[in-house]
Amino acid sequence: MAMEGVRIISSGMIQAPTQNNRDSTPKMDLTPWDIFFLPFEGIQKGLLFCKEERASSQIKHLKHSLSSTLAFFPPLTGRLATVQHPINTVSYHIVCDNVGALFVHAVAHNTTVADILQPHYVPPILRSFFPLNGVKNYQGTSQPLLAVQVTELLDGTFIGCTVNHAVADGKSFWHFMNSWAEISRGSHKISKLPSFERFFFNGINRPIRFPFAKKEQKEEKHSKTPPERFFHFTKEKIAQLKSKANAEANTDKISSLQALLTHLWRSVIRCKGVDPQEEMIYLLIIGVRPRMVPPLAEDYFGNAMVCDFVRVKGGELLLGGLGKGALEMNKLISLCTHEKIRNTYECMAENPWGGMVSSSKFLATSSSPRFNVYGNDFGWGKPVAVRSGAANKRNGKVTVFCGAEEGSIDIELCLPYQILEAIGTDPEFMEAETISG
Repeated sequence: MAMEGVRIISSGMIQAPTQNNRDSTPKMDLTPWDIFFLPFEGIQKGLLFCKEERASSQIKHLKHSLSSTLAFFPPLTGRLATVQHPINTVSYHIVCDNVGALFVHAVAHNTTVADILQPHYVPPILRSFFPLNGVKNYQGTSQPLLAVQVTELLDGTFIGCTVNHAVADGKSFWHFMNSWAEISRGSHKISKLPSFERFFFNGINRPIRFPFAKKEQKEEKHSKTPPERFFHFTKEKIAQLKSKANAEANTDKISSLQALLTHLWRSVIRCKGVDPQEEMIYLLIIGVRPRMVPPLAEDYFGNAMVCDFVRVKGGELLLGGLGKGALEMNKLISLCTHEKIRNTYECMAENPWGGMVSSSKFLATSSSPRFNVYGNDFGWGKPVAVRSGAANKRNGKVTVFCGAEEGSIDIELCLPYQILEAIGTDPEFMEAETISG
């Protein structure tokens, strides 16, 4: 169980094969959706595998298959670029010049698969399994837009990826990962080609110009990453929560995820002992691809999401039962129409960072159980777990993954240790939770 650290074996750039590079869009302007994420850190997600073959051949194969995959994803081997405009404004775009993606080979031979899987809390060493820690997205002018770290464990392998969030959202991230796994299994092409044409509503001037003050470029000094605890919910338990929420709200519209997130939210409020009159806030990130008219391409590669808030008094959320909060979430999402998306987009174009908020005082959900995580077989079997890195971790951050068993859901929750411990002993919450860790 001794986890003494991670040792870097090699580090270098991986480029797409020049003759196969699908560089049909050498320059891509950032949309307001993309610009919003510039001050944040990248997306960090990783997959845990049991060891099936010799590490040397595994590393060589992953490098080769990554290069082949990058031929289909030219933005990921490029860099961000800025243009200075009058009145102290700048614009950002992606240059698809095949500079390369970072590939790191590391070892952590004192760490086992069980060391990652078994604890209730995410072990701190896991953060060292991801590259580009602490790098902000606007630093993509000089830092890689994609970085991969393959870490050999005593009895397994962890593939950790960091993608610049101004270039891709979670759906795009897993599109790339699914494609890499497909190529790694022996395919010469990918089954779903990404669409790189950035979306701009009519009437929006491009490129988007905005002020980028020096004070916003300073590295923020945050407290250390809060503890992260994993909770697992089976398909059956989630179905029970959904049924209960719909019955209490006298509706059939509440989804499984809305019921589960409300179940978590109510436990956090109970364990914090908040004032019943205090306004509780839940930030939801809503994907807009299918909500546009006409819909955006399913394989649109970039950010396509809006943020909105559910606001309910603590006492109302507890007294109203599971149905109260879940129905409020459902209503909020139902109001995310094409017209509202357009209005939000136009506001973001005028003030790209005006909606920036901290998640320290409320819960905020990222990722989705709909992403294809466990289909990522690189040729030696499916992953046994998915984990995220330290990027953008704050108190109140809720990361949602599909579980290894069909229909199950895993939740990774960041809160102070005493609150997480209280949730772990909250009878109402834990009655639905199955196996944490």
